Parts: sequence; C-alpha cells; structure tokens
Amino acid sequence: QVQLVVSGGGLVQAGGSLRLSCAASGRTFSNYAMGWFRQAPGKEREFVAAISWSGGSTYYADSVKGRFTISRDNAKNMVYLQMNSVEPEDTAVYYCAAGYRFTTVLGLYNYWGQGTQVTVSS
Repeated sequence: QVQLVVSGGGLVQAGGSLRLSCAASGRTFSNYAMGWFRQAPGKEREFVAAISWSGGSTYYADSVKGRFTISRDNAKNMVYLQMNSVEPEDTAVYYCAAGYRFTTVLGLYNYWGQGTQVTVSS
C-alpha cells in the first residue's frame, strides 16, 4: 500500500509557472513508477507525465511536452511536476499516481493521490 498526498496547486496567470509535489509514504517508493494525470471539468482524466522507478526515463503527453517536467527524489519519497508556460487549457485537477509498470495508461496505476486544483487565468 502506498499513500500519496498532492500539494502545490493554485491560481496562476497564463505564461506563468507552478510546481506540484506528491509525497509518498508506505512501501518502498523506488518500487513504483509514478505518473501525473489531470481532469478538466466535463472531461475524462488524462495522462500528463510519467517517470520510471529510478527516474531515468520519462513520458509526456504531447500537449505538455517542452513545458512540463516530471522528476522524482527517491531519498525523499517525492515526485514533482514543474509546469512552465502554462495555458488556460492546463486548468484541471491534477493527480499523482503510483504503479508497478512504467506506462501512460491510467488504468495500470494502482494508487492515487487526492488531487489538487490548478487554475490558469488568461
């Protein structure tokens, strides 16, 4: 079992930056690949970024590639999402997730944090 607590959301102007954090507790953090997902009002939850167990590999959704960066610190049991050049279309509730597989597939993640609201004003 892994518990995930997400923080760092808020209101930001278009073109600005925000960093989301996800703190993990429970079993060995480095056993899990980590992902960030988001859900906008009226839309399905979608993949944003993922990072492998050691942090050596990453995946990004095309919509955030070049603007967002996922990273992890296994010594601190933390995963981060640095969001730069944000756009109004990035407005959503953001979730972090942990899974045994390094994947973009939402359904293959086993544990989920509570989500944090990110609102980008134009």
